[in-house]
Amino acid sequence: MSKRTFEERIEELKRKQEQLKEQERDIRRRASEEARKKRTRRLIEIGGIVQSVLGRELEDEDKERLLSFLTQQERNGKYFSKAMSKGRSTEEAE
Repeated sequence: MSKRTFEERIEELKRKQEQLKEQERDIRRRASEEARKKRTRRLIEIGGIVQSVLGRELEDEDKERLLSFLTQQERNGKYFSKAMSKGRSTEEAE
């Protein structure tokens, strides 16, 4: 049984270290991809909710009106924020 030299052991550790770095990059990439997919799904669902309330498909000019409306609600008393946070503390407690 031959003993490995220090240099061989160091090289093996460097290879393992590079493999671990590659695994970490892969895990981070998958986590980022999963978060992006969840965000995209959430945005699509919100768009669907808005369309269902309007009873029609959204047009490009609707985006500006919706943004203006929500901004005005916030400026006038944070009505949108308040509406979105109502019941949230009770939901989280369940």
